[in-house]
Amino acid sequence: MLEPSHNNELPAIPGKRYFTIGEVADLCAVKAHVLRYWEQEFPQLSPVKRRGNRRYYQRADVITIRQIRSLLYDQGYTIGGAKQKLSSHEVKEDTSQYKQIIRQMITELEEVLDVLNAPSR
Repeated sequence: MLEPSHNNELPAIPGKRYFTIGEVADLCAVKAHVLRYWEQEFPQLSPVKRRGNRRYYQRADVITIRQIRSLLYDQGYTIGGAKQKLSSHEVKEDTSQYKQIIRQMITELEEVLDVLNAPSR
């Protein structure tokens, strides 16, 4: 049986362009070998590969990985079921992705507010 997530709240995605596999593993609460496996199973995941075959994920990849994680671990889908769900038009109406994006935007706006409220030097 798949291990359920212990905490639905994943860390905010930093405002970077590229993420290493280790950073994505931490951001999505899965191990690096799971991410490499998911790349083989889900055509939506295609990180940029650079020197030495190192993977660099973009923000959209991290959001997709979080959606896959939610389908598999939280909603109980099988790999096949998650593939169908992601490739179908239903995924466009999936509110979990929108909630994740909104949480991310709120976190980023709070960070901007903190910078603006910081005393000037």
